[in-house]
Amino acid sequence: MNGGKINEKAILHAFNFLMNSNTLSTKPHYAILDGLRGVAAIMVVSFHIFETHSTSHLDQMINHGYLGVDFFFLLSGFVIGYAYDDRWSRMNFKDFFKIRLTRLQPMVVMGMVIGAVCFYFQDSPIFPAIHLVPVWKLLGIMLIGFTLIPITISMDIRGWQEMHPLDGPGWSLFFEYIANILYAVWIRKFSKTALAILVSVSACALIHLAVTSPAGDVIGGWSVDATQLRIGITRTMYPFFCGLLLCRLAKLAYVKNAFLWCSLLLIVVFAMPRIGGSEHLWMNGLYDSLSIIFIFPLIVWLGAGGKITGKASLKTCKFLGDISYPIYITHYPLIYTYTAWVSSHKPTLAQALPYALLTFSGSVLLAYACLKLYDEPIRRWLKNKILLKATAEK
Repeated sequence: MNGGKINEKAILHAFNFLMNSNTLSTKPHYAILDGLRGVAAIMVVSFHIFETHSTSHLDQMINHGYLGVDFFFLLSGFVIGYAYDDRWSRMNFKDFFKIRLTRLQPMVVMGMVIGAVCFYFQDSPIFPAIHLVPVWKLLGIMLIGFTLIPITISMDIRGWQEMHPLDGPGWSLFFEYIANILYAVWIRKFSKTALAILVSVSACALIHLAVTSPAGDVIGGWSVDATQLRIGITRTMYPFFCGLLLCRLAKLAYVKNAFLWCSLLLIVVFAMPRIGGSEHLWMNGLYDSLSIIFIFPLIVWLGAGGKITGKASLKTCKFLGDISYPIYITHYPLIYTYTAWVSSHKPTLAQALPYALLTFSGSVLLAYACLKLYDEPIRRWLKNKILLKATAEK
């Protein structure tokens, strides 16, 4: 306020920010895409549980479950374009970043807290130095994790050289933020032609990465070294900005039972047996890259054009969409713990199955509890706090 009078510019800015922060509620909502994000998250959790029993990239049980990250990036690019492309005349960078931080950061913090709480319970042959980590260092890594600033390999406290050793999936959120920044500062201004060129170049880089990978896949991106950073950037650039391009170009077509068919197609892509074996690693890399480049955009296009008609389907998509981000960002501390147990006891898969099911169900319940008891209340509070601050300027 100034002299008892409300600043009209501040009120106008607050009104515009309010309109933009409610973008998804003022446009038709893609419920099927929410559901597909949940399906992908469930597949990622399942992949990580079974990965514990594999000996290498060659004998995974859900062979391509790691592609869930790439699908998330593509969905994110599509939704960002849909939500914000037409809002920039009434929204500035600060508003955009406030909205994105409010949406993503609370669960980042929760994921790191859960990782810290579980950390000392994971001491095992596969994590042999955990008991040597002092509490002060654990807390320091947790606080750094709250910011998503990557730690260097020399600061690792687990032994896997992760940029976020308390909650491994934090690496993908780090690159998600990079993509958001690139979009807001620069790429949102691209014409469709310029964006198509960027996406095409990124697709070539993705194919090259995948077919020349020593492991024959796109797995990686979680460490602060040249090789891993290249993987992370390459895995982010094509799908995120392809999603943005798809949003700008696609003419949607209605497909009956789109959620069912898209879910099945997504599961088939993830569960496809590894291609080429150890003799022809490039073949699996080609499968990875072509799935990301062609099949994932097709799934998103089909899902965006579909309709949910029954109440049960709508509730299913809503539930899957609601827990998709919480389960992704909180499940990995439970995976570390399960991995430590398997490392210590060396059970067969049949012997481990009850514990695997417990880990899976625990991941779902933990995600839902975090959503309802923490994430949604915190986001409401942050949203109100931000809007309240925006209503007046001195």
